[in-house]
Amino acid sequence: MTTTMEPVEIEPQPNLPHHGGGTVPVPAPPPRRQVSNITLPKKKSPVAGACSNLVNSIVGAGIIGIPFALKESGLVAGTILLILVSYFTDKTLRMLVELASFSPRLKDYGVLTFEDLLSLPFGRAGTVFVLTSMFITAYGAMVAYLLIIKDTLPVIFGLEETPGAGSFIERELLMVGTSLAVVVPLSMQRDFSSLAFTSSISVTADVFLVVFVAVFAPVASSVASAGGLGRILQENWINGGFFIGFGVLTIAMTCQHSAFIVAGSLRNLTASRWARVTCISLTLSAILCLVLGISGYLGFLDQTQGDVLNNFAVDTFQANAARGLLALTMFFTYPMEAFVARHVLIQLLFGGDMDGYITLTDPTTGELTTTKSKRCGCLNRRYQVTLIIYITTLIPALLVDDLGPVLSITGAIGGCCLAYIGPGLAYLGVHGHDFLEWVTGSLQSQSRSKPSSTKTSESDLPLEGDATANIQTPTNPTYPSELVGPKPWWWWPTLMPLWVAIATKGATGMNDRLTAFDSEHGPVSAVQEGGNDEASRVEDGSIHEAIEPCKRDYIFSIFFIVFGVVAMVAGILSNVYVQVNNIFYTPT
Repeated sequence: MTTTMEPVEIEPQPNLPHHGGGTVPVPAPPPRRQVSNITLPKKKSPVAGACSNLVNSIVGAGIIGIPFALKESGLVAGTILLILVSYFTDKTLRMLVELASFSPRLKDYGVLTFEDLLSLPFGRAGTVFVLTSMFITAYGAMVAYLLIIKDTLPVIFGLEETPGAGSFIERELLMVGTSLAVVVPLSMQRDFSSLAFTSSISVTADVFLVVFVAVFAPVASSVASAGGLGRILQENWINGGFFIGFGVLTIAMTCQHSAFIVAGSLRNLTASRWARVTCISLTLSAILCLVLGISGYLGFLDQTQGDVLNNFAVDTFQANAARGLLALTMFFTYPMEAFVARHVLIQLLFGGDMDGYITLTDPTTGELTTTKSKRCGCLNRRYQVTLIIYITTLIPALLVDDLGPVLSITGAIGGCCLAYIGPGLAYLGVHGHDFLEWVTGSLQSQSRSKPSSTKTSESDLPLEGDATANIQTPTNPTYPSELVGPKPWWWWPTLMPLWVAIATKGATGMNDRLTAFDSEHGPVSAVQEGGNDEASRVEDGSIHEAIEPCKRDYIFSIFFIVFGVVAMVAGILSNVYVQVNNIFYTPT
């Protein structure tokens, strides 16, 4: 959480001349009551554009590994797990944005990022947890996308007779040239909404890729030779490699690191419109994954490889067309991860100021002037950070051909932290006080059903010299006294001490940090009406919405934390097993 919440960027007035790099006198704007110290997007997209961006961030390189995951986990168990993960992802996406934008505690504070949502209840630890997980996930994905481009394009252009056997010019130089021409310009864009068109193309390519696998996979002959679909289902309810598939499928839909960027780019953000975006995006993504996964597995059964395209002949037009669609998807998906990585670096290095504006105050008139800083010739801060990200991902992609051991494990760690553990911690932390009240009420209702003891406790004894005063047991102001004492049988099996500790930590952090913010910027009623953030929220319609915490979501948040820890352990162990047995796929 940033303690100084001054506006990052001061926009020049429309009636004043403005030249790039020059100074523009502008009147001082009203104070922005905003916790998140980030530069707001200038362009926004409709529901369709937001859906395209979200689907593109979900359906990346991982979709071609779904058939292999179903083979390992079992067709029935894997299908059920994929459907559940889709629902969990939809729930966590809505939970995160609703917490930040529509919860009664935070809707007036301008919380616009995942890390700020965790920093309010948990301080610096919450910020580091989210930013580290986001960067790990995004960086690993970007390197993987470049590797896929390097392995795929030479085969498509006929430069390699054997995949992976080409020279430096045929592989590395081709990757550098094409990525510089396509990936870098797209990654340089300022606002996420600018990628809506390319995301639509990428989603269309994913659809054609799924259609290719469904049409050209030899499903009929494979199923017939195995004794029919009924026999396959009977023998593949759940397989011995379930946890290998479990580790892959649980992070197949990971996109929470893009949640706030996509939501921030949505025009007229409301809870219902955001729910529509997540529902449409997750439904389409689940359908694509299920169709490709089931048809790919049924087409090759036990011979299904980690990259299902490797099961098709190398020299056929259809297979190379599918590889071309995969490469196109990688070109248009890389920039989305670059946006996430750039956001992390801008937050850590520049306090959220992406454009690098310098604001000066005239000592005589008090008039503000603003100018863009250009520390490297014609490149501003946004371009510089984007190029640094590209170069740092390009180097490992040039030097090695298989980053499987590193990328798979870091993907499992970062993905599970962002997809499940982070949202669960956020909900318990932000609503910590309400959660403690709910637990206290449950204990009180249970204690009322038991006969009360008439024995006088030590705290009921009068103080010496005062017959009317009782001994007061010292308590934590955010930890109800009712939680001290004997507990029911379910207290320990449900790990309730852990959840109470998290909620207590979150409640204390929320009280301290929001109080400090109010003391610096004034309470909500004191904010000047018509301020920047207030006006934008009135326009979006979100100012009137408030979503109260509920028992069901408390249970969901606890489940997500437990599920995330189990999925992370399963993902790490399964990836180690995959590496040891040399079955990690290299897309070609």
